[in-house]
Parts: sequence; structure tokens; C-alpha cells
Amino acid sequence: MLVHSRAARWAIRLVFFLLFLPLFAVPLLVILAASFATHWSGAFPSGPTIAHYAAATSGDSLRALTTSLVTAVTAGLLALLVGAWAALAGASLGRRGKRFMDALFVLPVAVPSVVVGLAVLVAFSRPPLLLNGTPWIVILAHTVLVTAFAHQSVSAALVRLDPVYVQAAASLGAGPAYTLWRIRLPLLLPSLTAAAGLCFALSMGELSATMMLYPPDWTPLPVQVFAATDRGSLFTGAAVATVLMASTLLVLLGVSRIRTRASYR
Repeated sequence: MLVHSRAARWAIRLVFFLLFLPLFAVPLLVILAASFATHWSGAFPSGPTIAHYAAATSGDSLRALTTSLVTAVTAGLLALLVGAWAALAGASLGRRGKRFMDALFVLPVAVPSVVVGLAVLVAFSRPPLLLNGTPWIVILAHTVLVTAFAHQSVSAALVRLDPVYVQAAASLGAGPAYTLWRIRLPLLLPSLTAAAGLCFALSMGELSATMMLYPPDWTPLPVQVFAATDRGSLFTGAAVATVLMASTLLVLLGVSRIRTRASYR
């Protein structure tokens, strides 16, 4: 740590916990506590039960979880492919070209996601690309929303990438494709895995654009949470939200292990 005084370090830790717990941990702990409760009329919940998790892990909720996982994985992979390709292409276009690419990919996150949902709905509700009423319109909207984060992550990694490796490979006769596949992409693997995890997490929690686009047979889990709380089933909604958080966290932990191994290669 930059602070060498023991008292100062304890003061910084105290401030951190005083700020972290109210802002981040307490709301999540409230959701967790509510998922096991049947009543909450006082300061603490009462009537502990696991019945809400039976509803959250079966029937429509289980199908919604599968839908969210498929949507997030597909959208994350597409965003990673497009974002990484655009970052690599932008790095070879010079300063002006890179700025244009950055602005182009940041634009979807500069406006509310409901606007992106409306744009996708209008654009793909008529032939020749009629996606309205299909799962692909949800996946497309999620891809548009999260590609910016993949692009920015890979762009930042390319700036830090030492060009001596590419220059050495080129001096030994390696072509652009070989250099990309065997030199640049392995060096970018930690950033690629981090971008994939971020895109997955953002897609798992996306609601605003999804509400405008999802067909009845493709209902992601955040919509299920909203529907449960809208009906007044707050405790069931809390259990579904906890399942959503746990699923996302498990996938992110797996991605983090892959990233750690890639960093030490």
C-alpha cells in the first residue's frame, strides 16, 4: 500500500468498509435475506423458508435462466468477435480512424438502452431482416449494447502491447495472419477473457431493451424478476434475483480462472 502508517491504513480500511457495506453489500444482503423470508414487517425478515427457491429453480424460472445463459453467452461471443476485430482494425487506421471507431462503438452505451431496443425493433421488424418475434432480436440488441465494452478493453490492451514481438516475428518472415494468430492474440488473451466476462455479466442483467423485444417463448431471467415483483411476489422475485446473481458469479469465477492461467502463460 502507498500508506505506510499503520493507523492510516486502519483508517482507510474503516472508511472503505463504511462506504462499501451501505452502498454495495447491504442491498445484496437484503435481497438474499428476502429470498428466505415469508414476512418482513419489522427490522428483520421472519418465517424462514426455502420454498421460494423451489419456484425460482423450476418451471418458467428455470427456462428463463436457460434463456438468459444462452443469450448472454451468444451475445458475449459475438460482441467479443466484433469488438476485438474492430479494435485490431482501428489500431491500423491511425489516430483519426481509431477515434472514429471508438466513437462508433461507444455510441450505443451513450444513450439509454431502451433507445437501443427501440432502434433494433424498428430496424428489424420488416423484411429482408425480419427478426421481430424471434430470439435473435434479443441476442442482437444485447450484442449491440455490450460490444462497446469488448472494443474498449481490447483497444486498451493493444495500446499497452509491446510492438517488439510483432516486429521480431515480421523480421523472421512471419506473415500478418500468422503474427495475429500466434503472437498478438495469445498476448491479448487476458484482456479477451476479461472482456468476455464483462460482456456476459452485462447481458445477464440487461432489462430495459429486453422488455421491448423479447417474444413470449424467449423470456430472460431479469424479465422474470420484474414480472414477479410487479405481481407483488417480492420474496419470490428476490429468490429469482439471487439465482441470477449466483449464476452470473459462477460463470465470472470460471472466466477469472481462465484469465489467471492466460496471464501466467
